[in-house]
Amino acid sequence: MQDVSPSQIKSLKEKYSKLIEENKGSLVQSQDWGLLNLSYLIKKNKKGNYIHFKIKGNGELIKELEKNERIDKNLLRYVTIRVKKFDLKENYFGKDEGVEIKNVKKNRWKIEETIQEKVKVAVFPS
Repeated sequence: MQDVSPSQIKSLKEKYSKLIEENKGSLVQSQDWGLLNLSYLIKKNKKGNYIHFKIKGNGELIKELEKNERIDKNLLRYVTIRVKKFDLKENYFGKDEGVEIKNVKKNRWKIEETIQEKVKVAVFPS
């Protein structure tokens, strides 16, 4: 499961987009964050493709989504987070966006990441 083709990722995105629509939800925005390193090995994978869905829907939609995500063998992890409002402007994992490097003291650098709102993140094996 290390190698996932772009067509497989596209079909997974379409599957979950369709599932959202079928359950009276709406897909507000979808962001493809691409291939990123995982913090730790998950099912022998070091990297995963991240997809960020911003959706509107009720509890039944979330219940149905999580049920499908739980049994989907193509997903490594998923997380659902409820937010008060969507941030539609930021793409947190675009190149050089959301990361600020500050010179704290002489020859010491600090990286501050500004990640505030995530609604739905699905991680696919790379």
